[in-house]
Amino acid sequence: MNLKLYLLTRITAVALLCLFATLTYVLQSSAQQSAMQAQNTLAALGKQLELQLFKLSAGEKPANSFPDFDLWKQTGSEPGICASYLTNDGETMRNYCKGIDLSNHHYPKHFAELYRRLFGPDFDWQRPITYNDQVYGVLTVSVSAELSIARAWDDVRDLLALSAATITAVCLLVYLAVSRALQPAQAIVAGLNRLSSGDLAFRLPNFNLLEWRQTATAINQLADNQQQLLAERQKLAVMLMNLQEEERRYLARELHDELGQCLTAIHAVATGILQTAQQNCPELITEAEQISRFTQAMQQSVRELLTRLRPTELDELGLDASLRSLITSWNRLGKTHYDLHIFGDCRTLTEPLAISLFRITQEAVSNIAKHASASQADITLAVANTGALLTIQDDGSAIALPFATDHGIGLLGMRERIAALNGRFALHLAKPHGLIIQASLPLEQPGSTE
Repeated sequence: MNLKLYLLTRITAVALLCLFATLTYVLQSSAQQSAMQAQNTLAALGKQLELQLFKLSAGEKPANSFPDFDLWKQTGSEPGICASYLTNDGETMRNYCKGIDLSNHHYPKHFAELYRRLFGPDFDWQRPITYNDQVYGVLTVSVSAELSIARAWDDVRDLLALSAATITAVCLLVYLAVSRALQPAQAIVAGLNRLSSGDLAFRLPNFNLLEWRQTATAINQLADNQQQLLAERQKLAVMLMNLQEEERRYLARELHDELGQCLTAIHAVATGILQTAQQNCPELITEAEQISRFTQAMQQSVRELLTRLRPTELDELGLDASLRSLITSWNRLGKTHYDLHIFGDCRTLTEPLAISLFRITQEAVSNIAKHASASQADITLAVANTGALLTIQDDGSAIALPFATDHGIGLLGMRERIAALNGRFALHLAKPHGLIIQASLPLEQPGSTE
């Protein structure tokens, strides 16, 4: 859930809970107000009646017979209050009710039913009327249920209107405040996405809020460390690749100069033995021919090994000729037909770039021969002013990505080599089946050695 919506729902829930508690308090206060009104009326009217008894006992003749409610009618009578007096013998009874105008009071029926169930608004209070410890009768005061319900509804309605306005205003202010406070969160998420996509040079700004500022500082520090580690890793990878190429060059030179010359000498000696055996010792002809065949086979193996270690065309003729020679040698096998397309001038490439492009192509072609079961493969190299794009596509058996990791380290080696040169490596599925390898290498490269 969105954080702003989460906070708003929680705030609204708390506000509604507070509103419910306030409504309960208001309803109870309204019920208590009605009860207090009846009790005050009972006390005031009871004192008036007792005062009338005192005057009667003193011999004073009142204008009206006992009990007289006229004074209460003139001074303390309120709408909705009913008073009744019953003598001890049950014969003399006096009732008075001051009606209320319900046309100005409107309340829902369901509210009235709920109020009656909760508070029972039919109030009746009684008090004995005594004088000189003698009880003359019982005074009863009651409050109209409609009056109590109307008062309660008026209070609830006012509270609901005020609460609705308050909750709306608070939620709006909270939403605006939270939205403004959470604006850095969007910037942080966008920055993390850029960092995860490889843009380690991006840095978050300093925010006003302390928590966001601390978060941005920690993320920037992490990006600095990651960028430094990546730079060191790339530098180390370039050094290792250069060292590997130097070792391959050294091994190729040693194989060519030492083992190659020895095999040539052995072949020459075997040829001499064969010629001598043909004239003087025919029994050695077979052995001499076997030595010559073995020597030629070893020379062929050495030439193939030299091609894999360090093609002579790469140093003498450049990347273009080396790739064409590589593709020609693989086409001789006849299992897969390879087509090579080169656009641009390969001579503008630096030596590390040229070697890497050759090695990537060499590994990709080898993987196609071993695992793809393809009949056709296209290799396209496009060299521009800013970099080189190598695309290798086959019609092999690949139908899903990613591949299992237990089939060698060919793709991993390509990925590591390209990452060391600040390049991009991507795999895609061809239609209807097959694999597309794309390697993009920029011309500007990090320093290889110090």
